[in-house]
Amino acid sequence: MDTGAQPMPRVAVCVVTFNSAPLIEELVASLIEGTAGAECTLVFADNASSDETLAVVARHAPSARVVQTGSNRGYAAGVNAAVRAAGPQDAYLVLNPDVRLEPGCLRALFDTLSPDVGIAVPRLNDANGRLIWSMRREPSVSRVWADALIGAERIGARSGLGEMVTDPHLYLSARRTDWAEGSTQLVSAACWEQCGEWDESFFLYSEETDFALRARDHGFATRFEPAAVATHLEGGSADSPRQWSLLVANRVRLFARRHGRLATAAFWSGTVLREASRTLLGRATSRAALRDLLRRARLQERRGPEWLAGVDVSDGVLGRRQRAMRRTVVASARRIRGADGQDAAAQPREQEEHAR
Repeated sequence: MDTGAQPMPRVAVCVVTFNSAPLIEELVASLIEGTAGAECTLVFADNASSDETLAVVARHAPSARVVQTGSNRGYAAGVNAAVRAAGPQDAYLVLNPDVRLEPGCLRALFDTLSPDVGIAVPRLNDANGRLIWSMRREPSVSRVWADALIGAERIGARSGLGEMVTDPHLYLSARRTDWAEGSTQLVSAACWEQCGEWDESFFLYSEETDFALRARDHGFATRFEPAAVATHLEGGSADSPRQWSLLVANRVRLFARRHGRLATAAFWSGTVLREASRTLLGRATSRAALRDLLRRARLQERRGPEWLAGVDVSDGVLGRRQRAMRRTVVASARRIRGADGQDAAAQPREQEEHAR
């Protein structure tokens, strides 16, 4: 017999900021209806913003908890600091400041959690209301080579061979996914306790992939719930050579941590081919990433603001090793034809992964 209403779930809304002042007001406004049906604690973890972020937070969210990390320590460090400051909760909603929750989003995500579902993610739309390809399959050698030779968006729409899930029909119903982009994720307290904190060594990018795969290792799935909707205004990793280079380097780092040397070498080679082929198309982002991929010391360096500052974003000619790689890619691209008769490297630009 029902003796009364069930208590509302306690959820910490954990927002990581870095020079995010223009984004705060609309984010906070969206939380009013977006978090309805839950008892929320709003926490901002600020990575030493130099703009008016803290003042804007104080003005628009005066009751929020604010944690100052003291320096730009990266996304995972901010998430961890916010969760620690929030204390015991039923779940933790990890948010970018450029996310806007639609009404009922949080409760729909919370209702998705279960003993074997530890991470719930919503349907994400961009600022124009278009679906964002947010679901991902686990990185693998076959997928990175399919991406390099055919294109992420094309192969992701046709089969499970693509890492990015780009079949729009798969976004119409709830389903499990290996991982999802990290701008909006609800993590159960049980999952957080079992898996531990996000890995701060990545600084930016791949930390959400690492956490989702570790969660799966511990028996917690990631589940996509289309009834929960949010808007992600999206950052600029696809247009920033520095951020794109870090994103690519971290993908190789993550794969190497979970696989042996031979598989990692094959994954690295496919990644090099992908970035080299895009370099041929004149993409500054891929040119910068290719330079770092071909320098072992760069791949092993500690990630952080200094790593980003060390990315070579010049328009100068490639080095000798890079020119040799370019010749190899040209020869390969001429042998590989897309379904429409064009070189695979000349396919239209697929939807890239986005900065948080």
